Amino acid sequence: MPKHTTLRVHDALLLRAKAYARRHDLTLTAVMERALAAYLADAGAARGATTPIELPSFGRGGVRSGADLDDTSALLDIMDGVE
Repeated sequence: MPKHTTLRVHDALLLRAKAYARRHDLTLTAVMERALAAYLADAGAARGATTPIELPSFGRGGVRSGADLDDTSALLDIMDGVE
């Protein structure tokens, strides 16, 4: 059985959470748990705690010489033939 914890929540926020729970046929506990999980996931993503994505490359030679993948404007210039 889970441990119980007491939280102090502003009355207006609690009323909104209870209304949300009723509308979505959830318990207040489920709403609070989901909200906390979403908040913590967003906080982790904001800190860059996401898993790096490995992008496949094709052809040979890798990135074009002089191309900076972090500079969107320069990449667009290269693709448009402006150098």
